[in-house]
Amino acid sequence: MVIPDSVSHFIGGRYVRSSFLKTFGVADPATGKEYTQVAVGLAADINQAVLAAQAALTTGPWPGMGAAARAQVLSDIAAAIDARASDIAAADALGTGLPVTQARELAARAAEQFRVAADLIAMRDEGGASPAPGPGGHLVRRPAGVAGVITPWRTPFLAQARAVAPAMAAGCAVVLKPDEWAPLPAWLLAEIAAGAGLPDGVLNIVHGSSHPRAPGDQARDALLEHPDVPVVSFAGDPATGRAVIRDAAAYGKDLRAELAGAAPCLIFADADLDRATDSALFGAFWLNGQRRTASSRILVEHKVYKEVVSQLAARAGRIRVGAPADPSTQIGPLAHADCYERARSWVRLGMREGARLAAGGRPPADLAEGSYLAATVLADVDPSMQVFTEQVSGPVLSVTPFDTSDEAISMASTMKDALAVYIWTSDEQRAHQLASAIGSPATWVNSHNARDLAGRAEGHASVDFYTRTGTVHIEADDMPVPQLGATGAA
Repeated sequence: MVIPDSVSHFIGGRYVRSSFLKTFGVADPATGKEYTQVAVGLAADINQAVLAAQAALTTGPWPGMGAAARAQVLSDIAAAIDARASDIAAADALGTGLPVTQARELAARAAEQFRVAADLIAMRDEGGASPAPGPGGHLVRRPAGVAGVITPWRTPFLAQARAVAPAMAAGCAVVLKPDEWAPLPAWLLAEIAAGAGLPDGVLNIVHGSSHPRAPGDQARDALLEHPDVPVVSFAGDPATGRAVIRDAAAYGKDLRAELAGAAPCLIFADADLDRATDSALFGAFWLNGQRRTASSRILVEHKVYKEVVSQLAARAGRIRVGAPADPSTQIGPLAHADCYERARSWVRLGMREGARLAAGGRPPADLAEGSYLAATVLADVDPSMQVFTEQVSGPVLSVTPFDTSDEAISMASTMKDALAVYIWTSDEQRAHQLASAIGSPATWVNSHNARDLAGRAEGHASVDFYTRTGTVHIEADDMPVPQLGATGAA
């Protein structure tokens, strides 16, 4: 991948400079050195992007394309993603510090998102309209209009695909505001989509604002405030997410929000401890511990607590931390110096609160520069500690003992914004009881992140979010029509 000297907005099918005519620099997390300049996004840029999206929906070919033609465009985007997987992995690694071997897996999943979206269009077209109550009635779904998409620096290209593909499948035009720390994945997505034949204006990209004279995130705020953007998809950290939820409600937006939170992993004494330990380490440290379903809170039944902590600590100490481009790297640098400082301060806070540092907690000795942190295990974490209830983004896991299922349920239920729960037990009845009691959006029992892309989160429900339903009644028979004021009417 050739790294551009500057990254512009992408509006109406072309790259455009910021209306502010200013840029900000972004740095490589492995070295701390700046690698490109990015256009500062302001309300004027968002407005220009929305106008381009509206034009694509009114005068462009997108709304007039049949389902098969739209599906073909999405399939072509998927094929182009596969063809440029190495470039996408390099862009993700440069923006977030992800090991490229892991980033390549994410590129494959991003391509699959577009393939699933294409298949969903075909399924709906073949199935016809849904029946509605009453004679001759059926439900129809129409594009909601211009869709706003706000994505995080975590797994950026995949996050963009997860939101953009179903919006396009629904027939919407999109204004994407990617995270400012990782601008290159969106830049590649624009290039790939345009090359695959996506009509101008269907995908528009406005980058963030990180300039001293443009404080805050004006691009994100303008997207939420814009009266011609009826639906917004947001994924990101809980603090920002709560502000987005508040603002979306204030401006009457339909919002789909996905807040990243620490996922609890419950390990019972009757579990296969070797597999459970494998899963716990994978869940906590894969993708540098910076994924939305990271299992960074490990709850272990007291009977096997010491054994599991010992295994976790020993294995964490052998995890290879290194440069993202090195194929042997299992943990790369954290995405930004801010992430690194927060992770280090979180470890220190845990130790002040009484947790025991069982592994890691500091940069590897051979990595003097960059935002590197060794795989870290905090043991003996009490539920009263701040490090138990809140999430730190990075390769840090905490371990807490419990005695009973009720105690484990109580602990897991206090974790904020958790998108998932992992349960390890050989007792199937117990697993069902725990899953029901905790009520997580996703529950994995004796497994780690097995996924069904056509399921609720990534399937029909994702497309439905970007649509509006209506009812059409067509009466086949000559049904009498009431006549008011007609001659002879009663």
